[in-house]
Amino acid sequence: MADLSALTPGTWNVDAAHSRVGFTVRHLMVSKVRGSFTTFSGAVTVGEDKLASSVVAEVQMASIATGDDNRDNHLRTGDFFDVAAHPTMTFRSTGITADGGDYVLAGELTIKGITKPVTFELEFEGVSPDPWGGTRAGFSAETEISRKEWGLEYNAVLETGGVVISDKVKLELDIQVVKAG
Repeated sequence: MADLSALTPGTWNVDAAHSRVGFTVRHLMVSKVRGSFTTFSGAVTVGEDKLASSVVAEVQMASIATGDDNRDNHLRTGDFFDVAAHPTMTFRSTGITADGGDYVLAGELTIKGITKPVTFELEFEGVSPDPWGGTRAGFSAETEISRKEWGLEYNAVLETGGVVISDKVKLELDIQVVKAG
């Protein structure tokens, strides 16, 4: 477990240029498609008691990038994210607990206007000064969700009995934060 004592109380803002909000989903039951959202923001408010800290984040859904423009455009439609009506995905933490050498980050994830509880397996990567006089910290986190719970039900059945897109989606976060003034 990285030493949380170097994580000083206050606000730490997400540095989107050095962070990633990604996902992985099975396609045709034989491979995985990976993608990310390129526009997002967030902040970690660190308390004196590090486990009493909180996280808020917002992702711009139109920024989805899977490496295929046609697929990305389809994902922005009402078949999936309905970006015109629901331009953001949000996360607000509800608690952090120690779990062996790592942590569990619990919170509420909102996609397409539907809010559900989620828990992320969270790793604290450490704290470091940066060359510009600031202080940065790193975190990585993963969870698996059922996309149908958020109304993302579009699919097609294959002749073999499988489906084009799996229900399970792995969310993967690599986040760098910088301590606010």
